[in-house]
Amino acid sequence: QVGYAYMKWFHKPSGRLMVATPTLRDELVEHGFKNVSPWSRGVDTDVFNPDLERIYDELGGEDWPRPFFLNVGRVAVEKNIESFLQLDLPGTKIVVGDGPARAELQEKYPEAKFLGARFGDELARCFRDADVFVFPSWTDTFGLVILEAMAAGTPVAAYPAHGPIDIIPGSNAGAIDKDLKTACLKCLELDRKVVRAYAEKFSWRASADQFVENLQPYPEPERGRFWRRLRRIARIRKRAAA
Repeated sequence: QVGYAYMKWFHKPSGRLMVATPTLRDELVEHGFKNVSPWSRGVDTDVFNPDLERIYDELGGEDWPRPFFLNVGRVAVEKNIESFLQLDLPGTKIVVGDGPARAELQEKYPEAKFLGARFGDELARCFRDADVFVFPSWTDTFGLVILEAMAAGTPVAAYPAHGPIDIIPGSNAGAIDKDLKTACLKCLELDRKVVRAYAEKFSWRASADQFVENLQPYPEPERGRFWRRLRRIARIRKRAAA
């Protein structure tokens, strides 16, 4: 509560307090924050797109069985990647990324394919060549990788956690479920063109437009109104004294 009190004091003069998700907005409003407005994350829909060349054959995957279930990100305990690796799924599990938990997980789950960190075009192609992107985190507040996968046409399976619950429900671009395997299998039935169309709502252009929209009209900060009232009272008293 002390932390919330300080942050409310800090942000009180703001005309707008922009947040990435409706869940975060509702949480802040519940704690008494004012002028809270959504400003969603954006994804580069040119870099991440469904028309890229496949890549896993080039990385040694000629004989990997499909479907491909992909996770991308820092390979660390807090990302909950092990809950993905434990799933009894058909096909092949692929992990793209590096981090402190990689060596242990790679030894524990030798059937999974750990490809290390990938960047730029290679990373975008990893998203595109997957059949399902699996996002097992319970702690991320948004998860930009969700949008990157969708922009590549790849549906996203996730737990009903912050981030996924603000992006996925009703989108036909992914599935959330407390049983992550169920969400993964549901995603295999989704239309990749619909997934891509949904991601286009989160393009950089759409994000920029939302930011500009939040500036107009720009509410006057509380502190500004307070000092303006004081100056008005002072002028009235001055005229009365004269």
